[in-house]
Amino acid sequence: MHSRADSGDLYIHGVGHFHPENRIDNAFLSGLGIGTDDAWIMERVGIRCRRTVLPLDYIASTRNARPAEAAAASLYTNAQTGAAAARLALARAGLQPSDIGLVIAGGCSPQYSIPAEACLVAAELGIQAVAYDLNSACSSFAVQLHHLRGMRPEALPDYSLVVNIENNTRTVDYNDRRTAVLWGDGSAAAVVSATVPAPVRVTHSMVQSDPAGWKKVVIPAGGHFSQEGSAVQGFAIRKSVATLAALTPHLRHDPALVHFIGHQANLLMLNAVVERAGLDPARHLKNVDEFGNCGAAGAPAVLSQHWDTLPSRCEIALVVVGSGLTWGGLVIEVGRQG
Repeated sequence: MHSRADSGDLYIHGVGHFHPENRIDNAFLSGLGIGTDDAWIMERVGIRCRRTVLPLDYIASTRNARPAEAAAASLYTNAQTGAAAARLALARAGLQPSDIGLVIAGGCSPQYSIPAEACLVAAELGIQAVAYDLNSACSSFAVQLHHLRGMRPEALPDYSLVVNIENNTRTVDYNDRRTAVLWGDGSAAAVVSATVPAPVRVTHSMVQSDPAGWKKVVIPAGGHFSQEGSAVQGFAIRKSVATLAALTPHLRHDPALVHFIGHQANLLMLNAVVERAGLDPARHLKNVDEFGNCGAAGAPAVLSQHWDTLPSRCEIALVVVGSGLTWGGLVIEVGRQG
């Protein structure tokens, strides 16, 4: 396990999220005639709705049989959805794009092999700064912040922008009910600093990988998403519970009062983590039931959706798992500055 000592705090000045307006509800999926209905979906994954950058008539008529053609049919580019999340993060931070000195992006399905998606987002926002990708699939947000915490503060600009862009419905085979019910599209962003204090800070981070399991969750270039469903579900539950246990010694408050944000894979997986870890369900922050699995954007989007209502002087244990296989965690403290 790779962890950072508590001395390397990283301040979060603002977070943002964006979900496209097109809704894939369970009635729409039932209408595709793929052997599913609301009861079947809710029993297995607990997801009522998802968002997509694709037109619904495109999904209905093509079932996204050719993923390589999906980008051309999309209502938004990855740069546009990432920039939309970034604009909210910047507004909450009280900053302008010109204040950003570094952009890091990463997620499950970049729109281009090259250039880096960070460059596309930076260009969309008019940011002229260093931009590169740091990608670990659904674990990217934790990996990116862990990476920044490990850098010398004097080597970083005052403000960095981290963006997770996930328009993964472009990779879904809508003839396959096992994957069609899972994915939604969304982007998330965070403005962070190693030197400029803010009331919200990352006080501990950790990441880990099991490369031998890389085949269990894949999106081939130009192909459809696939996974070993039951094996991956078990992995996600076990590693989430273990990561929560590893984060606990680094909490500064009563563990019983900590809020939990997990990888938004599906609601049944998250509820199993809450039960096995003995967490208070009332402190479980989530959005997967309404937005689906948004990959690397899922957990930070939950943080963003609760940003304006976070209680003062609390802690959040944010835990993610992803393809690779990878997993990681952050301790986020709210309400203490300097």
